[in-house]
Amino acid sequence: MAGRVKHPLGDLFGVRNFGVNLTRLLPDAVSALHHRHSRQDEFVYVLQGEPTLVTDEGEVQLKPGMAAGFPANGTAHHLVNRTNKDCVILEIGDRMKGDSVSYPQDDIMAVTGADGAWSFAHKDGTPY
Repeated sequence: MAGRVKHPLGDLFGVRNFGVNLTRLLPDAVSALHHRHSRQDEFVYVLQGEPTLVTDEGEVQLKPGMAAGFPANGTAHHLVNRTNKDCVILEIGDRMKGDSVSYPQDDIMAVTGADGAWSFAHKDGTPY
């Protein structure tokens, strides 16, 4: 995730039910691997720049003031900055217990444990 700088704003205030990140994407950076959550809803709001939203249905270039939302078990998605200027977005997601993340294009899966910490493994279950 080179070129992605996240500032977890919700954590600063002890917010526990949802997360809020102020995320900067440098040119050519991506927000995440292409993914979908099993239980977590996600929402992004563009503050600066023009990131490209990539979903299973295609691509859309976003502009400041535009937003996108992703219900749990919805379309896989990520953002990529294909411009020569930084993009800044707000990312908001709930912190539903028992969430897992699937990555359709990569050999990785993520699961939250009872303590809320993420663990990562290959799709065959072999740990990283």
